Amino acid sequence: MTPSAAQDARIHNIGYRRYEGERLGPSQARLALFSHSLRGAFGLGRSARSKVLPFSLFAVMCLPAVVMVAVAAFSGLDEMPIEYQGYGLALQPILGLYIALAAPQMVSLDLRFRTIPLYFSRPMTPTDYVRAKFAALSSALFLFVAVPLTIAYAGGLLAELGFADQTRGYLLGLVATAVLAVTHAGLALVVASRTPRRGFGVAAIIAALTIPFVAVTAVQEIANQQGESDAIGWLGLFSPGTLIDGLQAAFLDGTSGFPDEQGPSTAAGVAYLILTVGLAALSYVLLVRRYRKAGL
Repeated sequence: MTPSAAQDARIHNIGYRRYEGERLGPSQARLALFSHSLRGAFGLGRSARSKVLPFSLFAVMCLPAVVMVAVAAFSGLDEMPIEYQGYGLALQPILGLYIALAAPQMVSLDLRFRTIPLYFSRPMTPTDYVRAKFAALSSALFLFVAVPLTIAYAGGLLAELGFADQTRGYLLGLVATAVLAVTHAGLALVVASRTPRRGFGVAAIIAALTIPFVAVTAVQEIANQQGESDAIGWLGLFSPGTLIDGLQAAFLDGTSGFPDEQGPSTAAGVAYLILTVGLAALSYVLLVRRYRKAGL
């Protein structure tokens, strides 16, 4: 070391300084995780490539709403071609792709890169983590469907389709969308939380949503052709998509997508409601149990 360098050397003793700022606590940690997860579901805060698929699917989701408004305005219809309650169900393939994209992004990467113990080293419990992720994915799915519904509703009012009918249908559509978002978010997170590989999570979620729906729809059609109309409503209990379809037909004044638009009976409608609540609750319990082990 040269003499000039030795003369320029300094030892800075900054000492130990206590943090005297505001301590926000666990609630702020949960809110931060919720916000981060919700933004990540749409690729916000990530690279431009990560935004392509979410926003492309979102644009496809909004396109039918714009077309509906144009058709209603220029053809003189007195109602929308697609009911508000059934909009998300009518576009289930697009919605399913988005769920399969968003859920593994939220939880599988945390497992893959072993960041779960880092979350739990802070004042955050496995229950806090599950609540934040569950709420974030449910909110993302709700926005994914509710924004096109809002576009259709605004267009319907501009086309003078009737304020009372449009408002009632829109509000019932939001309720149906909220139920769809919560049930599908819980199911997708349970599946995605079982694997640290995002690709496996995507494939498993698509299979979990598609295979039961196709199977139930096929069996319903067979039952309809054989004259077993009473069985059609009960068969809808065995698929997430048909479950929400039957629920909105039974309680939200929607039109069923079942063969010949045969909605569930009163007894079947009660079963739809119980199963929907039970599915969401069971998903939450399974997620909490999963992350009590994943945090070790």
